[in-house]
Amino acid sequence: MGKNVAIFLICFAIAFGGGYLFFKNNQASEPAQNGEQTDQAAKDKAIDQQQGDASDNEGRILVQRGCISCHSVSALNIQGGATGPDLSQAYVNVEGKHGVPIEEFLKKPTSAVMAGVLGDKPLTEDELKAVLEALKTASEK
Repeated sequence: MGKNVAIFLICFAIAFGGGYLFFKNNQASEPAQNGEQTDQAAKDKAIDQQQGDASDNEGRILVQRGCISCHSVSALNIQGGATGPDLSQAYVNVEGKHGVPIEEFLKKPTSAVMAGVLGDKPLTEDELKAVLEALKTASEK
């Protein structure tokens, strides 16, 4: 019986510690509360530095939403990850590739990967408009 209690306590400690780490990390990624506000100018500057051209805001939303973690947009000179395809022609190619217009795809992706990415944090209407505008601009270059 003593052995079972010991095993229970070890499992409890591991589960409790794991939960603590999960919630601690989750809270760190949440926006500041208690009336504290983040410095938007500092965020904008960091985004501009990631894009490489501070005067060119065409792809800002793609950086803000983390699209460049997996995708590049060479038409907008945005260097990103190589996991996903370059998004320079996504505005015109998504329907042929995924069977739905790009606006519908961004609202409810037909690919498992993108469904997982956008499923947890879907685009707001303003973000959707900004992404569509950026991708349209990229496709026209």
